[in-house]
Parts: sequence; structure tokens; C-alpha cells
Amino acid sequence: MNEQEWYETVAQLSCHKELGKKLPKALYLHRSALSETAPGFFSWIHQQATNSGIPEQHWNIVRLHKDCFKVTLLYYPDFYDEAYPSLHFSYGLDFASEKIKPTDFTSSTNPPILHRKEHMIPPSDPNHADFCEITREGEAAGLYENTRIIGFRNSWETLIKDKGYELLDGRLFRRAAIGLAEPEVQHTVDRHKTALSRDSLSSPMKTLANNGYLKGQYTVFDYGCGHGDDLSELQAHGITASGWDPNWRPEGEKTEGDLVNFGYVINVIEDLEERVDAVLGAWRLTGKLLVVSAMIASEQHIRKFKPFKDGVLTSRNTFQKYFSQTELQIFIEQILDEEPIPVASGIFYIFKDKDEEQLYLANKQRRRPQWKQLVHKSRSTSNKKRLLEENRQLLENYWQRCLELGRLPTADEFEESKLLAEQIGSPKQAFNLLKGEADIQALDQAAKERTEDLQVYFALQQFNKKRIYKHMPDPLKRDIKAFFGDYKTAVAEARELLFSLAEPNLIDQMCGLAHQQLPASILNDSHSLIIHSRFINDLPPPLRIYAGCATQLFSETDGVDLVKIHIRSGKLTLMTYEGFAIQPIPMLRERVKINLRQRTVDFFDYGYGDYDPQPLYWKSRLIDASFPDYDKQQSFDKRLSGLNIPELAEGHGPSLENLTALLRINHGLTIKGYRFFKAQSAIAPS
Repeated sequence: MNEQEWYETVAQLSCHKELGKKLPKALYLHRSALSETAPGFFSWIHQQATNSGIPEQHWNIVRLHKDCFKVTLLYYPDFYDEAYPSLHFSYGLDFASEKIKPTDFTSSTNPPILHRKEHMIPPSDPNHADFCEITREGEAAGLYENTRIIGFRNSWETLIKDKGYELLDGRLFRRAAIGLAEPEVQHTVDRHKTALSRDSLSSPMKTLANNGYLKGQYTVFDYGCGHGDDLSELQAHGITASGWDPNWRPEGEKTEGDLVNFGYVINVIEDLEERVDAVLGAWRLTGKLLVVSAMIASEQHIRKFKPFKDGVLTSRNTFQKYFSQTELQIFIEQILDEEPIPVASGIFYIFKDKDEEQLYLANKQRRRPQWKQLVHKSRSTSNKKRLLEENRQLLENYWQRCLELGRLPTADEFEESKLLAEQIGSPKQAFNLLKGEADIQALDQAAKERTEDLQVYFALQQFNKKRIYKHMPDPLKRDIKAFFGDYKTAVAEARELLFSLAEPNLIDQMCGLAHQQLPASILNDSHSLIIHSRFINDLPPPLRIYAGCATQLFSETDGVDLVKIHIRSGKLTLMTYEGFAIQPIPMLRERVKINLRQRTVDFFDYGYGDYDPQPLYWKSRLIDASFPDYDKQQSFDKRLSGLNIPELAEGHGPSLENLTALLRINHGLTIKGYRFFKAQSAIAPS
């Protein structure tokens, strides 16, 4: 039998409605069912097992792989005697590489177990009816609600007890019915085991660094600092930083800090009252900004663990309280009576300094201008030329600051203003000196962009009506006067822009415009626009507001790879991929769909949940030359396109496993990195 015949035979068996335990990538059958249904196929597998030296009595279940030229032979010695038999031996036969992988589970304290045995035997088997009844009992007890946590004996037995049942002689009985009282939960968790050692800044600290807060201008206090890895890194950069941890740094003093990091603390405290007190304690120490973070997980992932109080117990006897993004936001808001700002998945900023909060929100919308070199040739008078030449670097710095602000800076907005006054004169004199030398159109463009940035900022403030400020920082006041004239005009323009988003036709028009202007994007006509998160602030203002409203409900786009703007439905989807920066076909791991009309957030986990990871094809359409792998990705996509694989033109395309099989079978190729290589030819065992 060759590889092609293998795939055809397994596909035919998978279509049998009443036979086989079917999984996405495999089909399980008892040897009796296989020999009855496909005697020739069974004889061939039997011969391969004999040739490989596998004892006849050491396998009774056959796992037929759908995605590779391979079979796994399994031995459950108590298949007919136990309701949920344990695995003793496993033998993987890879026919393509002619390799065998044996595994012995006989000494394991937590071996894999088998469920739904009725699917693996033929209906003619006298045990079929009993096996069906065993499965019905488990379903009625709710044991199959999350099949990802029932594969091993320990978790299975724990689940049975948690559901209020006891397993006696292979059958399920209510604990109360057999006189067993419900066990009293008395457990002490090992909190000290939750602290992790790391070689780089933690995720919350990275957000502070990315937003310009770790340049030394603020003091930092790390509440629950663990081993102190973040503190060591901050102190190495000359930042005044201290910390306290009840287990690893109890001698540390709880001191006030401009910035307080409360990183992944509340999720490891099993007592709710203590959890609340800790949040309040961190807030009392905060001068300007508190960063609160906690573990976020889907229900599918949480069900993998044993429930304990309002969280779970991990295999390391630590407590974890997993939150959803919305749940964490509400938890913080109720305790502090402050509105937290989502920054990333499971990370929120809570500003005690409201001026600082306004500057943060405004700067989020600021686009950074490219450096514009001054023209070095001059047709000016000799005195002007002398001033330009003698003070060129000073004027370069001044001009760059003008472009950053979109207007002339005041004295306190330019670090070298004193030197500028001594060498040139007033800021206006410096600007007049630059006329004819600098690109004035660049300043006009910077002013236009800054005006749009502020429109986006004020529109988002209108969307989030709960955030009201009594004071306004001086830089914002100057911007409003320069670009709008007064605050009332600025708010009116922003409100008009915000309300315009209710028109799907405008969103459609703006998506078309963005597709023309952005360096990379995918436009699905009248349906959606997909872009990399790097290009969010390059969108037209209406779409930036659209995306900004959505992220106010969930988090920032930091750490997110792709953003999908739905044109008609009022939704926005954030997608995170494993290996986006380094893989030619990255895999979808997390998808968050935000519904602006209903103000709801749906989280889809492709790592632990019920969804298989999806490959992203044609990545070159979503990146530009600023990405390090752009040239390699273009070459890879061109080569893949040239193979004319029909499945790639249908929807999301095939799974990565199916693509690998198609390349190997139909083209004799395999993928390594960004290149295609000849695959080793399939060798049928003798």
C-alpha cells in the first residue's frame, strides 16, 4: 500500500456512519471492527505490526491518522472489563520514514483512558448495548461537557467526584445514594509557587515602556514583585524603583510611587476580601498611574482545572482566578470607583492624575512624523546663511519639534529654548529664518494630522461619556487654540464625526479610501477591511474612531496582529497569531470580536478551546517593506501561488496539516521556513 492508497482508504472508513470514534485528525477502531469492515486493510496493518516486532497480544485498538501516512496501535487490556480502561502500550508506525515509536504506560500513575467504546466496535458485538449505556450515564452526569480534560485517569476521577458521583464496579452512582457525604473543602494553596523568574520585563512593564513612562521621570513601586526581576531591570536603567512581595520580599517597605505595578496579583489570591484589600492598598500607594493585570482565559481552558472557591487549583497547588476582560474591568471599577482603561488583554491603566490620563489618551492618537532633513543649500543673505550654518543642529531640533506638535512650540515645549533665544531670538524669528530652507508643506501636513488626531481623541471622549475632566493640561489647551480656536468648536467637530459612524455607507467609503492609501490591506467589498495593527493610526479619522471605540470596550491593539473592520455589522475583530513575525503561514491563536452596537465582547481561544488553529495564507498582502520578512514572504507567496492548489482559493484554505499533505503528495514538496524543498519519497514497508 502506498501513501495515496492509505489516505483514500482512511477517508472511506471515516465516512462509515455507524463505525469508528471520529476525531478531526484520526479514526479509532477496535481490531475486530477493522477486520470485519476492511479485512484487506486490516491484514496489511497486521503484517506491518508483525514485521515491526510488535507482540500480537499488545494491541487491540487502531488509530488511523488522517493527516499522515501513519498508524498508532494501542493496547487497553481491560477494554471489555472496565468502563473506562487505561492504556498500557502504544506503538506509532510511521510508514513514510519507516520508524516505530513505542511508549509504555504500565508504570504511569496517570495513564490515558478510553471513553465512548461503543463507537469502536461493530454493532454486532454483544457488548455494544452495555457500552452505549455507560456513555449515556456519563452524558447525563455532565462528564462530557469538556472533552479536553477527560483524557487522563486522575482528571477523569476528579471530575466524577466534582459532579457528585462515585465510580463503583464501572458504573456511576450518586454519592448521596450510596451514603457518602460530600467532602468538605479544606485546602491550603502554595502562593509562593506563583512567582515566575523571567529574563525580560513583564508584560505590564513593557506597556509602560512602550508608552514612554520608563524614561526615568517617574518613580516605580512594584506591588507583589515576586523575585524582583522587573526591579533589577528598572534599576539597571537608572529608574528609582522599589517593591514588596509577601513571600519573596517581605522585608520590602510599601512606599508610594508615581507608577504602581499590581501585576498578576489578584488572580493568585483565593480569598475575595483579601483580593479587594490588595487592590485598595495598591491604589493608596499610587501617585499618578496604577497598572492592574490578571490572567485572562476562556471557559474551555478554565475547565481543565479543579474548581476551588471562585477559581481553580493548578497542578502545582496554586490558586488561579481567571477573568474575562470585561469581568476584570468591572471588578476594578467597582472597587476603586474609577474607570480603568484597557491597554492589552488582561492589563488596565487606572490614572489617579487625570491630567496625565488626558495626555495619555491624546498621545495614543498622535501620529509620529518622519524626520525631515533641512535643505542645506541657501540662497539667503550672508548673515542668514551664517546663522543657519552655525546653528544648523539647533534649528534641526527646533524644526523637528515643530513637526511633532504641528505648530510652533512655546518656550517650555522645546528643551533648547534658552539656547535658541540666545543664538537666534524668539521662536517666531527662528521660524522666519527657516522659511525657504525647510519644507513648510511638511508643517502644514503635520498640522492637518494633529488636527485629525485631536478630532479622534475628542470623539472617543464623547463615546466614553463617563470619563469627564475638570481640568485640562496646558499642552492640550494650546493645541485646541491653534487648531480649532476654542474647545466648543473642537467638541462639536468631534461629535459630528462620531455620529457619522452610524452610516454604513460612510464606513464602506472610508474602507475603500484606506485600502487605496495604506501600504498593505485586504478589502472584502462591502463586507470588511483587514489591516495590520501597525497601520491603525494611518486610517482615515472615521475609521480610527471606529477602531478606538471598539478598543475602549476591550483593550489596546498592542500585541494584536490583525484588525478586521466589519463594514455593515458594527463590529471589529482583533486577531493574534502565533509566529506572525517569523512564519510564512502563522497560526491564529486568539480572536476577539467586539460588537459596538451591543457593546459586547466575544473571546475565541484557538489554543485551548473548541476551535482548531487557523492558518493565515498570503501574509504578504498585509505587510509592507517595514516588516523584516517582507521580501521572503513575497517570494514564498509567489511560489505557493504558482502551485495552483485549488483548496487555497476556498475560504480560509486548508489546514496546515492538509496543505503539508497536499504539497507532499501532489507536488513532492515540503516547507521549511520560507522555502520549499523536495520531500522524501514515501517508502512502503516491505
